[in-house]
Amino acid sequence: MSERSERHVPVMLQRCLDLLAPALADPGAVVVDCTLGLGGHSEALLATFPAARLIALDRDKEALRLSAERLAPYGDRATLVHAVYDELPEVLKRLSVPRVQGVLFDLGVSSMQLDEAGRGFAYAQDAPLDMRMDQTTGPSAAEVLNTYPPGELVRVLRTYGEEKQAKRIVEAVVKGRAKEPFDRSGRLVELIRDALPQAVKRTGGNPAKRTFQALRIEVNAELSVLQRSIPAAVGSLTVGGRIAVLSYHSLEDRIVKQVLTAGATSTAPPGLPIVPEQYQPRLKLLTRGAEVPPEEEVADNSRAASARLRGAQRIREDAL
Repeated sequence: MSERSERHVPVMLQRCLDLLAPALADPGAVVVDCTLGLGGHSEALLATFPAARLIALDRDKEALRLSAERLAPYGDRATLVHAVYDELPEVLKRLSVPRVQGVLFDLGVSSMQLDEAGRGFAYAQDAPLDMRMDQTTGPSAAEVLNTYPPGELVRVLRTYGEEKQAKRIVEAVVKGRAKEPFDRSGRLVELIRDALPQAVKRTGGNPAKRTFQALRIEVNAELSVLQRSIPAAVGSLTVGGRIAVLSYHSLEDRIVKQVLTAGATSTAPPGLPIVPEQYQPRLKLLTRGAEVPPEEEVADNSRAASARLRGAQRIREDAL
């Protein structure tokens, strides 16, 4: 196993396994890891459920390469696919898998992407401003910074970074890019520090954190992909199948909550004495709200601090 794989600590691993376990015990069960990353969750799924088959997706070719090494001992029980997770229905169709018993999402940026300086995800080190999870396609963070109209940049920072100082930061970016286009993360971090009032810089950690989050979400279309992915994943579950989703900020968690809660809610008109089957919930929630990691896990793995976990079980087919 590579040093990088050893360094990667999967978040809330045992709880994810426990949530999915009842659906994965039978021979022939198929579980999908929609966010393979460095393969920590996938490896644990294969080791814990020896009768199960794994399908794992990632848009990052480097992650697929490293995980292929890590999961090689499991042979043909693991199928790794270069795809974004909203492509799950197409992937399953291509593999002739009509339904699956388990689905796991571990959202956000992976440890590998944060740790690899050349990717530009981390505000703590100077690197090319890329931030693409799939470096073969789409605009980079530098292109977003250098080409978006000011109003659109403000929207991105406010919506995806929940950045209260978005207008002030964008004004500085527009002045900066007029002199020289942005291409390095270090210059952006410095510009944000200079643009913000002293009072703001004294609270809440690195002042560039929210801007970097917003750019990453925009570059990778993370929220629009997620809005398609969670319903698609629920739709791929067989009755009795289970889904577990780890998110790392309120925007992601809100989308997950909305989809799972809607699936667990009756759609019957109010006042019916007996609810016909087509109106009854198709999901049962497995977590009370969003679960958070225990304090000892956060102490051991700082990246777990913002994690929120939700789970649900498919309890009936969709109404015809």
